[in-house]
Amino acid sequence: MKFRVILLTAILFVCSFPLLGAEKTITPVTPGASPEARALLELMYSISGKYTLTGQHNYPNTRDRNSQFAADYIGETPAVWSTDWGFAEDGDTDSYLARPDIVKEAVRQHKLGSIITICWHAVPPTADEPVTFRPQRETAPESLASVQGQLPDRQFKDVLTPGTELNKRWCAQVDSVAVYLKKLQQAHVPILWRPYHEMNGDWFWWGGRRGEYSTRALYRQIFDRLVKVHKLDNLVWVWSVDRPNKPEMYFSCYYPGNEYLDVLALDVYGSDFNQTYYDSLVVLSKGKPVVLGEVGNPPSLEILDSQPKWGLWVIWAGMVRNTTKKQHQILVSDPRMLSLEDPAYWQVTAPFRAACGLPPLPLKQEGPVNFSGTWIFNEEKSTLDNFGVGNIPYKMDITQKDNDLSIQRSFIVEWGDDRITEEKLTLDGAELKSEFFNAPRITTANWSPDCDTLHINSKVTFTRGDRNFEMVADEAWSLQKRGKILSIKQSSTSFQGKREITQIFEKQ
Repeated sequence: MKFRVILLTAILFVCSFPLLGAEKTITPVTPGASPEARALLELMYSISGKYTLTGQHNYPNTRDRNSQFAADYIGETPAVWSTDWGFAEDGDTDSYLARPDIVKEAVRQHKLGSIITICWHAVPPTADEPVTFRPQRETAPESLASVQGQLPDRQFKDVLTPGTELNKRWCAQVDSVAVYLKKLQQAHVPILWRPYHEMNGDWFWWGGRRGEYSTRALYRQIFDRLVKVHKLDNLVWVWSVDRPNKPEMYFSCYYPGNEYLDVLALDVYGSDFNQTYYDSLVVLSKGKPVVLGEVGNPPSLEILDSQPKWGLWVIWAGMVRNTTKKQHQILVSDPRMLSLEDPAYWQVTAPFRAACGLPPLPLKQEGPVNFSGTWIFNEEKSTLDNFGVGNIPYKMDITQKDNDLSIQRSFIVEWGDDRITEEKLTLDGAELKSEFFNAPRITTANWSPDCDTLHINSKVTFTRGDRNFEMVADEAWSLQKRGKILSIKQSSTSFQGKREITQIFEKQ
């Protein structure tokens, strides 16, 4: 997209980025932000208008189950791992007791390469954890014990008034999640932190408040509590709203000020990607990154053509299949969309990971890959030659243990029963002698230096009269798509000449 350089743009640019010489300096709103948080914010700026990160939300008590499902369903691993600090009782998917496990999983995901974002369906200060999501019918408004629902005006005022009982309870509840945010700070994990999301709506107890005792005042209050009292420096502050489909939800009524946010987020369900929502948020952002905090369906490529600045989207838990596999494939195949396996993602995250003291992506395999499983040949995805699939197994049953590999291959015989062969290899380069169609065969198997590719070399010597003919095959075995795809690149010589093919097997 081409941008006209006009005076207003120049003014906004100067106001948004303090300049140091000819280079811009991106300054987080947290004073003394950690190097990791600074690098995360710089990453969000660097991809703005160029790339969009794919993301998936996971319920608090499910670790990364929905991200795993999304990766299997879509075929690409979401780059953003999202979760919530929880509010519900023990055993519930939204259990607040999952917080210690959330910290462990966030650290693990961070090391694996994911960007971490966390929201919080905060508990109203009129109740103690756990609470329900929706109000119970018998509950009085003054005793709200659910995430949804509204506090009376006087109670909301008390929440914002230092020294009141409700303000003290509010402080204690914020302090309870600050404990876990500090654990992530100690682990050097920066967070896209999205408190009081959808604040321009009136369905959550914190939302929809305007005037003197407002939702934006509550947002400023949690900012001051976490930054000034708890000294948290690993948070990239994400101000999050819903679609402004009525005047009382206009963004400007809830904007806390440029000094309280690093990133602006919009939640979109029902594919309601209205252009005016995007345009309004971009104007309000004054050059800061904009993202899709939650979606039921990710935006189509046509939407992204007219709304290119969305830095990421996060599909809410349980909604992956709202979008068909075909539609997902169209999206993730576009070079603008970045998932965990994309080389462009490895490249753009390299400075961020360096700032976090982490190795660049992709991570090196710890020990050799394991090919164990039942593998079904996919003719359509394979690259074949004029000899077709005549001597390619339609199924392989593989068992790999320690240094031994057992392969049972099943071949279709057009005039009779299947032909089944069995082969055992040692993975240390030792020669294995066997027979192939009554001819002597020597096979060796060796790992690549990174142990991510297995090289299987074989030589068969045929004798015709007083002449010998050698058939040589070199195969490179590797796993793709999170271990769901086995790729075998084969180069061989035969009586018919040289062959160069790639066989693709899918794990059953």
